Amino acid sequence: MSALLQDGLIACAKRTPDAPALVAPDGRLTYRELDELANRISRVLLVRGIQPGDRIGLWFEKSTITVAAMHAALRLGAAYVPIDPLMPVDRANSIIEDCEMALVVTSASRLDMLQTAGYQLPNALCVENDWQTVLQQPPIPPSEPERDTNKLAYILYTSGSTGTPKGVCISHGNALAFVEWAVATAELTPADRLSNHAPFHFDLSVFDLYGAFATGASVVLLPDAHSFVPARLVDILVQERISVWYSVPSVLILMMDRAALLARSDLKDLPLRLIFFAGEPFPINKLRPLREALAHVRFLNLYGPTETNVCTAYEVHEIPPNQSVPVPIGSAASSDKVWVQTDAGRQAEIGEEGELIADGPTVMLGYWGREPQNGKPYATGDIVRRIAHDCYAYVGRRDAMLKVRGYRIEAGDVEAALREHPAVEDCAVTTRGGGIEAKLVACLVVSQGAKRPGLISIKTHLAARLPRYMIVDSLLVLNELPRNRNGKTDRRKIADLAARDITHSEKLHADA
Repeated sequence: MSALLQDGLIACAKRTPDAPALVAPDGRLTYRELDELANRISRVLLVRGIQPGDRIGLWFEKSTITVAAMHAALRLGAAYVPIDPLMPVDRANSIIEDCEMALVVTSASRLDMLQTAGYQLPNALCVENDWQTVLQQPPIPPSEPERDTNKLAYILYTSGSTGTPKGVCISHGNALAFVEWAVATAELTPADRLSNHAPFHFDLSVFDLYGAFATGASVVLLPDAHSFVPARLVDILVQERISVWYSVPSVLILMMDRAALLARSDLKDLPLRLIFFAGEPFPINKLRPLREALAHVRFLNLYGPTETNVCTAYEVHEIPPNQSVPVPIGSAASSDKVWVQTDAGRQAEIGEEGELIADGPTVMLGYWGREPQNGKPYATGDIVRRIAHDCYAYVGRRDAMLKVRGYRIEAGDVEAALREHPAVEDCAVTTRGGGIEAKLVACLVVSQGAKRPGLISIKTHLAARLPRYMIVDSLLVLNELPRNRNGKTDRRKIADLAARDITHSEKLHADA
């Protein structure tokens, strides 16, 4: 029988119904309670006309409700689409419309936002207004959908180069290929307690939720409000007795630098036994002291874009004192095959660089509304170096895609929003620094006759259009953007301008 994503929770609810399953900002649930809540929500969705293949939006905070709604959708053969709970209404509506959602699980305040903005209200399960109806439903499971691992399970929207988000379509089989590999690699047991730091619209959350439910472990949802509050994160790590942690390196660095994680006298007494990190290179001068302080803990660097989830991995052992570069991204994982393709179109030899190509069961179905992937290999757009027969080191991006605090950002997405500002004639976006110090920088050409915009004006403008992580941190105003011989924006020169020391006058303007 083909396995589906929802099977783990259902099996654990039968096998260990009273075991803890979920710790969330709104409460704690056992496997029985979570299973029953998912069944109750599925009953309401059925009444609302949800059918196999429909898309269910989840525009709500991390909660027991959101996790149960994911499983309710899957149990009906539908797919769920997480939306950043802090996303501006215009962008959220574009996602709702783009994938033609049959229903959105959301709050009354967000429905009011849609109405105020003049958008047509979607079919919705409003948590405040409909929750009593949910609780009145019998906790009886719905009829089982067709068991096809190639069916769509969820869609994760990522930054798009045209300013429009792209929906990455992931099947049950895609997700489970990664989850099963990760569970085996992590050697998860029912005694484990996993942290969930990543938001649900970020692919790192897939391991936390489905890895736990595949094994009968429990998962602790870290509140969105505490995502970058280091002292609170350390408190949760300690108080909730976390044994498996997964986050971007920036978060771990915050916990070390601003919450004195490594200074704790009880550090070695904690049940923490495994740290997965992904999403960005981990500066070696930060990873080394963490690795040394937690010598009993396993460390793995996981790599892969949303389109493949994790396709390579590298276990970090002792780090030599003279090592100055980040650890490799490692070798193929999740039953995938990976290779490096040079600009000449051939596979790279050891020591050569090229674009990393991934092929295998984790590669997405395709982008929503576009041509399907049809099992073809996926070109990641990442330049890597082949450092051994089956081991690779990350070099950088081939295109204009940027990484800030673990989030993947298409420069064109931010630039499209910037160009809507009346004072912006032209623009280019880049980053300054790396890791936790990475900043998103906007280089602007001011429209003729317009007053130079200040940083606050630009931030306010972007906040109405983009997620928080895509709002620029600083500005550089230029007379014109540098161009290459083809007349295109010279992004290397843009990056050089952003990286150099800003003059005093530029600082005054950037902070205005």
